[in-house]
Amino acid sequence: MKEPGARVLVLTPIGRDGVASAELLSRAGLPAHLCSSFTDLTEELAHGAAAVFVAEEALFGQDLGPLEQWLASQPPWSDLPFILLTSHRQDPRVAAWRQKLVGRLGNAALLERPVQPITLTSTVQAAVRARHRQYEVRSLLAARERSAEQLQQKVDEATAELRQQMANRARMEDALRQAQKMEAIGQLTGGVAHDFNNLLMVITAGLEMIERDPGSSRVPAFIEGMRNAAQRGAALTRQLLGFARRQPLKPQPIDLESHVGGMRELLDRSLGGTIDLRADFAPDLWPVAVDPSEFELVVLNLAFNARDAMPGGGTITLLGRNLPGAAGKGDFVQLTVADTGTGMPPDVAARAFEPFFTTKEIGKGSGLGLAQAYGFARESGGTVHIDSEVGRGTRIVLTLPRSFDAPLALDGRHVNGVRAGTRKPNSSEAGGGRVLLVEDDEEVARLVSEMLDQLGYDVLRTAGASAALGALANGRAIDIVFSDIMMPGEMDGVGLAREVKARRPELPVLLTSGHSAIAHRDIEAEGLTVLAKPYRLEDLRAALAGALRRAHAPPAP
Repeated sequence: MKEPGARVLVLTPIGRDGVASAELLSRAGLPAHLCSSFTDLTEELAHGAAAVFVAEEALFGQDLGPLEQWLASQPPWSDLPFILLTSHRQDPRVAAWRQKLVGRLGNAALLERPVQPITLTSTVQAAVRARHRQYEVRSLLAARERSAEQLQQKVDEATAELRQQMANRARMEDALRQAQKMEAIGQLTGGVAHDFNNLLMVITAGLEMIERDPGSSRVPAFIEGMRNAAQRGAALTRQLLGFARRQPLKPQPIDLESHVGGMRELLDRSLGGTIDLRADFAPDLWPVAVDPSEFELVVLNLAFNARDAMPGGGTITLLGRNLPGAAGKGDFVQLTVADTGTGMPPDVAARAFEPFFTTKEIGKGSGLGLAQAYGFARESGGTVHIDSEVGRGTRIVLTLPRSFDAPLALDGRHVNGVRAGTRKPNSSEAGGGRVLLVEDDEEVARLVSEMLDQLGYDVLRTAGASAALGALANGRAIDIVFSDIMMPGEMDGVGLAREVKARRPELPVLLTSGHSAIAHRDIEAEGLTVLAKPYRLEDLRAALAGALRRAHAPPAP
């Protein structure tokens, strides 16, 4: 049985024209379907047709709206052919109606009675062939659509896979970066531990000497030595915590000489007494925009590699030079780490930036240091290359784009909005009011209470967040809450600050911690101020005064 789309619909309602025409078309190999009425014709169109052979009298007086609606709804590939059997009457009204009908049908051919059988069959065959070409176009369009869908599916799958690979790569790079940080910290540990032991020695010995002879004239010198030791220990701890913290890359303008100078103590302690570390930076050296933590990691890695290349000792030189742009190129800053070590043969230098490639003994290095330096330079918009010769040492040259923004100062660093000062408090700057101190460590609480008393504050102390909220609920007059972040119990200092803000929005909260990175996001989200431990009396005074001043400041217009 032929498909409905291959048949010819025939509608000739007068006499035997319909039956004769259907038989004639069937003998010519054209399957014909005889329609009984105009309504039947419009219903059969919905089932498919190759052509329509219709006598014009079958359309006289008919509502052609359904037929026109069907024609208008044809897909783009379809233009159904009509063969219209007309009379030889030349009545002007009939001629005008016929012309209008042809326009409404669109793809229409006219056959005037009487029509020869061969003319009828050839005309219908031509219309059916044209319709079959339309079907071929339909098939091609459908095939193209299927191909487009398959291609889109493949593109979507490839895109999803690429995104997954990029996410996996980002996680791997982050894990490698963190692993390299921890490896560097491992190399720092020996020197830092030695340094901390010396600092503790100064403090414990000084305390013992004061205890043995509190009236000695050397007590002020002991106290000054212990204070300096504590400040050095705090600086080392801050550097290590900032260096080890897992955080996203945040490029910012830095001064290379100042930044390297801030690392000098770590480098000196870690490289050992057989290494002479020298620095030679141009006096007008431009700033560069890099992630400070990643930059420190690069310098440490390159310094450790240089140290390992000089087992008998030697000199590491850090050189900083400006490279003005030429021929339309931008300005750059060049940082060179040069050693007087064994150097590299060409085949080793060619592979030095490959991840995990190392010539060191097992356990002496992962081969990630130079790979990290390469990635750092590339992500910063710069380059890195090796200049090495066996027996004459190695030069690792980092070229970084110049930044035109002012670099951040390293002295007087801001810690979450609180700047360390150097002035001593005087009577006119003394505090006043009641502080709710929330601290679980007895020794620390006692010391801080004495410091607050020295600043002129009354102190109400609790050991945890729950007790602090209870004290506030009792309606006691409190001017500011000063709380440690890390506390036992379900609520830490950030949670306490959140509760205080909900209950008493006008009451300022100042937090303190020796390591606030754990709650860094919550601290930023809540807009809280953190005073980093250890702090001095002047630091505490300035932080409390600043928190109270901000709390009582008029709202911005």
